[in-house]
Amino acid sequence: MKNTADKKNKKQNGVKTFKGPGLRSQNSPQPGHRGNKWRNIRWAILLFFNFLFFASFFFDIQILEGTLSGSRLLGFHLIDPLAAFQVILSSKIIMVNLVIGVVTILLIYLMFGGRSFCSWICPYHWLAELGETINKRIKKRKIIKNHTFDRKIRYYFYGLFLLLSLITGYTVFETINPVAIISRFLVYGPSLMLLWVAALLLFEVFYSRRAWCRYFCPVGVSYQLIGLMSPLRIKWDKEKCSNCKRCQTVCLAPHILTESVNQGKSEYVNSSLCTRCGLCVDVCDDEALGYGVKYLDKLI
Repeated sequence: MKNTADKKNKKQNGVKTFKGPGLRSQNSPQPGHRGNKWRNIRWAILLFFNFLFFASFFFDIQILEGTLSGSRLLGFHLIDPLAAFQVILSSKIIMVNLVIGVVTILLIYLMFGGRSFCSWICPYHWLAELGETINKRIKKRKIIKNHTFDRKIRYYFYGLFLLLSLITGYTVFETINPVAIISRFLVYGPSLMLLWVAALLLFEVFYSRRAWCRYFCPVGVSYQLIGLMSPLRIKWDKEKCSNCKRCQTVCLAPHILTESVNQGKSEYVNSSLCTRCGLCVDVCDDEALGYGVKYLDKLI
């Protein structure tokens, strides 16, 4: 009788309970919301490191020299794996500094999560996030429709540009790589290739939201492979989750949350496509998502 009365009272009060794995109700008091905590931290780190490239060159302080394609951090060589493979194939020479730079990058992103480069360091990602905000506002007014592409295209591009480097003896992709273009702009000043970056952003705003990062960018493929082994992941607390799916609305690759979390297959987002951007953590009112180290239990 008591259970029947409770159900009747809930119905009268208009409280709707989700059918997800958690027990939270839609109208129940929300816990202390994180706001944009992780997004703000991430943006601060991204802007700081990209500013270091500029400052090191302009003020000659030699902290972070070069660009995101290849650089030195306090004397330690760093090089993007795809850029390194292109140099090796185009020159037919394996240089010691390239090997050192790739190994250093491998160790860094093995620790922090492979595609964390995309959301925590890549300057184009930051611009694309701003473009995504504009896209959502325009789409909400039903002015445009969003278009999608096959997610496998990035892998075809990865192989294509490596092949072109081998055939032409030139690092073809680095001339059109928006990450490299923006990084060179920050260090050495503007070039006409910024028009290509602007065209990409306009394409994303008015035709396909986050198209470069989601479907085309081959740079993330190398970091995706590293991410397969990285222990730092987004962790899901099943008991807290109300299955509201808000996390999927902000995720760069929402299908990975569907596959890993909402179907209950794992307590971790195991997909190497995850950029560890923290947007899903920020938006989760249930506080069911957080950063976790696999094989450890604590959420950050």
